[in-house]
Amino acid sequence: MKSKTLALILALFCAISVFAKERPNVLIIISDDQGWGDVGFNGCTDIPTPNLDKLAEEGVSFQAGYASHPYCSPSRAGLLSGRYQQRFGHENNTPYDHGDPEAGLPVNELMISELLHENGYQTCAIGKWHLGDYEKFWPNKRGFDDWFGFFGGGYNYWGNPDKDPNHKIMRNGQAVKPEEITYLTDDFTREAVNYIDSYAKNDKPFFMYLAYNAPHAPIQATREYLDMMEHAEFGDRAAYGAMVAGMDVGIGKVIEKLKETGEYENTLIFFYSDNGGHGMGSRSLPFRGNKGKLFEGGIRVPFLACWPKGINGGNRYLNSISALDIYPTILAATGIEYPEKKLDGVNLLPFVNGENKGKPHDIIFWRYSDGAGYAVQKGDYKIVNSAFKKNRIYLFNLKEDPYEMNDLAKQMPEKLAELQADYEQWTKGTVPAKWHDPHIDNVENDVEKREKYIRAACAGEKKK
Repeated sequence: MKSKTLALILALFCAISVFAKERPNVLIIISDDQGWGDVGFNGCTDIPTPNLDKLAEEGVSFQAGYASHPYCSPSRAGLLSGRYQQRFGHENNTPYDHGDPEAGLPVNELMISELLHENGYQTCAIGKWHLGDYEKFWPNKRGFDDWFGFFGGGYNYWGNPDKDPNHKIMRNGQAVKPEEITYLTDDFTREAVNYIDSYAKNDKPFFMYLAYNAPHAPIQATREYLDMMEHAEFGDRAAYGAMVAGMDVGIGKVIEKLKETGEYENTLIFFYSDNGGHGMGSRSLPFRGNKGKLFEGGIRVPFLACWPKGINGGNRYLNSISALDIYPTILAATGIEYPEKKLDGVNLLPFVNGENKGKPHDIIFWRYSDGAGYAVQKGDYKIVNSAFKKNRIYLFNLKEDPYEMNDLAKQMPEKLAELQADYEQWTKGTVPAKWHDPHIDNVENDVEKREKYIRAACAGEKKK
């Protein structure tokens, strides 16, 4: 009798182990401030991104894939919480002076890392964090077993120290010596490869959050990657493109390691940029705007998903999707239930696999700086209240005018009022920002730079 009981326990244990291993690994790769037009799968011809293009070919690329915010920290807060950032007050970049101990993704928000960890996943965070400078917000306090990266918003790629105490590379909460850093993009790639190698030896699936800070400023690249952009005629484009190319090389090494360890076929991979291009050599073309703006170029980003065992490959999905959809898609793929608050995204799997012919979203919202800028996309229409152009609300028909050239606000006041009413209703489920928006100054500087060029261009015009 004892032997039968022991055999039953062993069989049950083996079944649980097999089930755990059958659950997909999850890999989220984020680039930082990369333009929609800066990948080959979106038509880029001057920056080599063969590894990302291959992932898009083997999975699904999104024509209208949106970040949930036009700049860095709130975008990541939305991704990892699966909820609109405005529901918990994280709609602005964290303060640049690092003085607010409550500025970060609230600890009562259930992050995808925490939920996966609770359900038996090995977890690691690599690269840029930007979700709170104080220790309680760090990755190793938010469901990650392993962490290699930095917790602030920006960092020198060579690992050179400066006076800012937040500028240091950390391993599991301990500072890494600057001399151990080579070039951050390569260092993050190396860590990812090593973690995959070690995790693949265990019975548990893994979740990896690989957040490259490339191609965010400062614009720095190795000679190896600069040589890959030798054909570029403009220096800013060449240097920026080198950063993107270096990241793509690293992603290729990560994918190769997944294949080498036998994990690739059952790894759900997402890649997207946290917001639009920063304008220093980037291109969000053909769309209007860039980082910090709510025109398409500030929020429509390069975006793909790949999972050989679970996603039909070779697709170009045309309907609008959001980074908020990543969380619920992961839960559907892993069979894990969300235990509390409602998520704001949807499971994308039935849509990209053709099982659901409808649209994932009827309406999508964006907001920053307590409404200094906001946007609503509903069906074919979109309104933009832009801090870039004060006291003006635009209305566009994205189906007929995807580049947002023709403002229909005066021609269609009823449609404008309808989307504004939708926005006002949505705000009832949000809270005010918990800290001042330090990035709004950058948006206003863009306005001043533009006006300076305009004034200079027409300075010699003769009055008629």
